[in-house]
Amino acid sequence: MPRLGYLLPTRERVMEGRDETGPLLALAERAESLGYDSLWAGDSLLARPRHDPLTLLAAVAARTRRAELGTAVLLPALRNPVVLAQQVATLDRISEGRVILGVGIAPDVPNVRAEFEAAGVPFDKRVGRLVEGMALCRALWSGKPVTWPKGKEGRWTVKESVLGPTPHRPGGPPIWVAGAVTAARERAGRLFDGWFPSSALPENYAKEWAEVVAAAKAASRDPSTLTAAMYVTLSIDDDARQAEETLNTFLRGYYGVEPMQTRRLQRSFAGTPEAAAAWMKSYVDAGVTHLVLRFAGDHERHLETAARIRRGFGW
Repeated sequence: MPRLGYLLPTRERVMEGRDETGPLLALAERAESLGYDSLWAGDSLLARPRHDPLTLLAAVAARTRRAELGTAVLLPALRNPVVLAQQVATLDRISEGRVILGVGIAPDVPNVRAEFEAAGVPFDKRVGRLVEGMALCRALWSGKPVTWPKGKEGRWTVKESVLGPTPHRPGGPPIWVAGAVTAARERAGRLFDGWFPSSALPENYAKEWAEVVAAAKAASRDPSTLTAAMYVTLSIDDDARQAEETLNTFLRGYYGVEPMQTRRLQRSFAGTPEAAAAWMKSYVDAGVTHLVLRFAGDHERHLETAARIRRGFGW
């Protein structure tokens, strides 16, 4: 059966001037009580200000018991991987092995480029920093002495050092990589533990997932160990027109561009609960095994509506 995740509205709350974390933790508890399998937090420093995802998820870990905790998605290129490895290992210990590390390279837009500049990170090196940084994290998560780089060249230098604590899960949490281009799918199959796009269409998902599987096989990896995930945005209302208006208002405020520009790049739905059910099922039928939902509008109501949809399918 597919697993269902819920993205906490960290960005939305900061946009509203509501920086308090109590309501976010309450939403996490509510989602777990409704049967959601995972709870997620987004990442940005300055481009789209919000709570730090790893810190917030540590608090969520202390308030929940069952749901997995993920980043949707973290930008590892902005962080020193030695520091990140320690933070993630500690979070995985706090949550007793519930962490999923969703990672991405960030879109090429002016405010994100400015964010990288502010962090002192070259934007055009972000793919290499992600790949090498995650490999270094995994080496450190082994708990064995690490010397880095392994070859002649590398961005970071580590000399016979051991990280402690190690993650609760041996080898560290699963890493899912975002991105919808061919190179991202190849990286997912060759290097990571899941594919986590936000732009894949349901009618294309199975074909694109097959590319991930092929890349895993070419790298002598078992594709059955990889997760086919998807990140989507929903605005659900008995009044379809109201749902459409809510979605467009949400996207305009969130990204600062015309809604249709975002909707061409990210899969979003607006409509009735019945239509939402059919749309969600189309992804599951295409092979998605973990569907992460971001809601536009009232989160309490959307949490309950999506939970009812799930029960109706027997997921």
